[in-house]
Amino acid sequence: MSNQHGPQFVSLAMFNIDEFEYKDADGNLTGRIAKSQIGGAGTYAVIGARMWLAPDNVGMIVDKGYDFPTEIQEEMLRYGEAMWAFREQPHHRTTRILNSFYGERTEFKFLTDRIWLTPRDLDNTRLSRPHSLHFISSPERAKRILTEVKAAADWNPTIIYEPVPVDCTPEFLPGLQEILPFIDVLSPNAEEALQLLSLPLPPTKATIEQAACMFLAIGVGTSSYGVVIIRSGQLGAFALSPKDEKGIWIDAYWTEGEGDLRHVVDVTGAGNSFLGGLAAGLYLTKGDIYEGKSHRKFSSSAFSQ
Repeated sequence: MSNQHGPQFVSLAMFNIDEFEYKDADGNLTGRIAKSQIGGAGTYAVIGARMWLAPDNVGMIVDKGYDFPTEIQEEMLRYGEAMWAFREQPHHRTTRILNSFYGERTEFKFLTDRIWLTPRDLDNTRLSRPHSLHFISSPERAKRILTEVKAAADWNPTIIYEPVPVDCTPEFLPGLQEILPFIDVLSPNAEEALQLLSLPLPPTKATIEQAACMFLAIGVGTSSYGVVIIRSGQLGAFALSPKDEKGIWIDAYWTEGEGDLRHVVDVTGAGNSFLGGLAAGLYLTKGDIYEGKSHRKFSSSAFSQ
């Protein structure tokens, strides 16, 4: 890692406003109503890091459309004004996603056009040249982001990468293999990891450990010294690096026990905030992926409550 003076953690994932609708198994609206709320993988990740780091040490770009709600901005500012690099978009709506719940199924779709971010968008902002850079993207878009990172002189950030859920099928594995040597932390969730590698569902601890080993065998990070962290819901998360052949399970903060489940209100964003806590933990423990586990665990749990 270079001696750049940017913030510790920045995400290139886009900010969005989440909308919700609830339908029964037949597709009929149930009448349940939920207000719009802050959303986006990057948003949850930077807030997860903010639990441990000062607001001027984390951040992301937020594209404010002409319809950006005042109450949303006020809520964001409570985490620290310095976190958010607001960028006015007077000719665009704010990015919005509709989350649809059909019984036990969940689907989402974009209601607006998307504004993609790359490292060049960070230039001439206080977020430029962070020590850790997080993004969630397809392998093709990841290549473009990594090309911009490599083109920047004297900047070698820790790259934390989440694959896009819809791209986690076997046909996208070759594209992922091309970028893995440039990824320091690869973190799919359990279903995504198993689907990419054609392993059986539902996930078990055994198949999750197998998937982590398979990713490391492909080669993650420079000289294959990267880390795989598979986020696995109530099972916790499994971390594996070349330094530890056995890996480590990080228990979920809240489990299936009756006393714990009453604390769990909504798990949306918990996995992303986990990665923000990871980035903070790497900084606070001077790069020790295992010593930082409490930071990840707490950041994730806070988003569930």
